[in-house]
Amino acid sequence: MGAARIDHLDDHLHEECGVFGIFGDPEASEKTYLGLYALQHRGQESAGIATSNGKDFSLRTGMGLVSQVFDEEDLAYLRGHIALGHNRYSTAGGSLACNVQPIVVKDKYSDQPIALAHNGNLTNADVIREDLEAQGIEFESTADSEVIAHLLAIAPGGTWEERFHYVMRRIEGAYSLVIMLRDRIFAVRDPMGVRPLCFGKMGNGWVVASESCALEHLGVTMDREVQPGEVVQIDAHGQTSFFPVVPARKLALCTFEYTYFARPDSRIGGQLVYPAREEMGARLATEHHVDADLVIGVPDSAIPAAIGYARGSGIPYREGLVKNRYVGRTFIQPDQRIREAGVSLKFNALSDVLSGKRVIVVDDSIVRGTTTPRVINLIRRAGAKEVHMRITTPPIISPCFLGVDMATKAELIAANQSIEEIRQHIGADSLGYLSIDGLNRSTGQPPNDLCNACFTGVYPLNVQMQMDKLEAARMREPVLVAAESLNRAGGP
Repeated sequence: MGAARIDHLDDHLHEECGVFGIFGDPEASEKTYLGLYALQHRGQESAGIATSNGKDFSLRTGMGLVSQVFDEEDLAYLRGHIALGHNRYSTAGGSLACNVQPIVVKDKYSDQPIALAHNGNLTNADVIREDLEAQGIEFESTADSEVIAHLLAIAPGGTWEERFHYVMRRIEGAYSLVIMLRDRIFAVRDPMGVRPLCFGKMGNGWVVASESCALEHLGVTMDREVQPGEVVQIDAHGQTSFFPVVPARKLALCTFEYTYFARPDSRIGGQLVYPAREEMGARLATEHHVDADLVIGVPDSAIPAAIGYARGSGIPYREGLVKNRYVGRTFIQPDQRIREAGVSLKFNALSDVLSGKRVIVVDDSIVRGTTTPRVINLIRRAGAKEVHMRITTPPIISPCFLGVDMATKAELIAANQSIEEIRQHIGADSLGYLSIDGLNRSTGQPPNDLCNACFTGVYPLNVQMQMDKLEAARMREPVLVAAESLNRAGGP
């Protein structure tokens, strides 16, 4: 397990990954490929698919986007009626080829393979890993996901329910899992329900995915979401479920699923994400009104909120920023000139729309405050007379330890500066954040069932050890970066 990695070209948050599984379909690998495409927004660093024909496993993984990792030859190799897929964006473990999922381990008792795909982040992975290593288990990755896989492989019990009881009593944190055996799959969600997971029926088979949009791309209607603390088993006899551990004292569905992570056409907690984002914008208009000529959103996640702000304020919505959707992750390391041009490569401002106008700009978050000033500068260069920034979340004052790639408290601008200081830093004429109450109400979920720790500093579980480790890792980071630069330059 390692410190969350920050992409300094992009000041937005990043989710860890998307998981996908199919049971009972002769085209399981092809449909898993399509499912991973639908979940590509949840992870762009690596992808993998494992399949089973009832006897043997096949596995293909690689670094990059889904389209870069798999071709027709790979899908032809991945035969079977059961499949498991994974998209990854690294938090725990780092962006390394050894951390690509699905992870495959051998069951201690049957010597049969177990494949696992994980979305989330364990907070006690290091302790369990040390214990497993002391038992002679060798790890092939640095990811906390492998800890879960090995723990399940050695778990005692005469039934899978007993084995999951053993595992889920020991692990802490966020985990939505899809697990594949030779003849079945399991869909597992942690007792707090931090990350989403759902499933639906497809003909004679079943599909499991992080988000409902991945089901709908295959023409599958979502049956329901996996409940917090539930294990859903799907095999030749159909679908059954059980709850291996007692319910958590508090649910903790991540509010960023509604504001940023999930696709707007997905349903989380029974609520379609798109109208939730529209409602956030409408509430922002009530909480932070300002006279202006037009409202624009920072593409893509903030567009529904900008439309909601326009509706709530009566100020027209226009497209003022155009996103270059082909600027994404690459294995080519850009030089400093390209890095500095990052925002200009990603967005283009429409001067004919913005020139001479008082503009309200809606975005979903300000993390470190590195990207927002560049966006505002881009809008001003297009001729905007005034720029008023509106954010659909409260100020982020604490890091996340449940699967979100974020920064330390020292790096979070809102943890160290007042709203007025942030306004001056980003160069806006005014700045308004949505209140926690406004955010919670927009999701349609009971406030006590949501995790707002990054806005409040109040976590749903004890994370002091993780906070200490993250700060220590950040202290070491400048030294590592300097050493890496020297290596690329050929040494001192």
